[in-house]
Amino acid sequence: MSIFTGSGVAIVTPFKEDKTVDFEAFERLINFQIENGTDAIIVCGTTGEPSTLTDEEKFQVIKFCVEKVNKRVPVIAGAGSNNTMHSVSLCKKCEEIGVDGLLIVTPYYNKTTQQGIINHYKILAQSVKLPIILYNVPSRTGLNMLPKTVLELSKIDNIVGVKEASGNISQVVEIASICDKDFYIYSGNDNQIVPILSIGGKGVISVMANIIPEDTHNIVQSFLDGNIEESKNLQLSTVELNNALFCEVSPIPVKTALDILGYGKAYFREPLVDMEEKDVIILKEAMKNYGLIK
Repeated sequence: MSIFTGSGVAIVTPFKEDKTVDFEAFERLINFQIENGTDAIIVCGTTGEPSTLTDEEKFQVIKFCVEKVNKRVPVIAGAGSNNTMHSVSLCKKCEEIGVDGLLIVTPYYNKTTQQGIINHYKILAQSVKLPIILYNVPSRTGLNMLPKTVLELSKIDNIVGVKEASGNISQVVEIASICDKDFYIYSGNDNQIVPILSIGGKGVISVMANIIPEDTHNIVQSFLDGNIEESKNLQLSTVELNNALFCEVSPIPVKTALDILGYGKAYFREPLVDMEEKDVIILKEAMKNYGLIK
């Protein structure tokens, strides 16, 4: 039930000045991604600002994405919540809409125990037939999903992979060592794509792919094709750009970068705010050095 190999973009949700969703800009972004080699689109993930979208808006955005992608690549919907039964309702609606898979973050704020994580995902997996990718991002959730917990969940038929964004490469190595080879590990950090591929990872769920989709795809594809040196060099070439894209909380910098490139204005819903001017200078310099702007 694997969903994709390669670069999956955690696509932004563009807003208009009045903070409603800019579907025209969203369609341009979707086509830009597919035309430049992105292997999957993750909609309403963290980068898509789902925490400030109503459920109805989420479903509108996900449905629009599914329709515009039109089976050209897999569409994976973020359907996580810190309320298990709310997440069940999100998962069921996403399945009804016609997504190809689900990305589900660990419970946040109220958190839980490792056994609570297992129970949470078991209930979600039983509620739908879709393949599910676990999402571990302790910096945002305050909760780390341990390797033994991932192993237990990997035994569930429709839990097919994990997006690992702990930043702890030793933890990812342990997951790779104890889980079956058909359990997919995706890098959740753009600066760790090659390291995770080197231990059997299958790709990345990426922020920087929003602005460099082809290069992000090529980092993965080159590695999988055996061109390790090319993959490594591509990864290293993105370091300055990647640092700039995370000099403020994501997705503020990447939406600002898309604005600079002409792919929709950088409007945010509070509590997110415009990027500080000193950081915009850093971002523009990194984009210039990368060759994205003059």
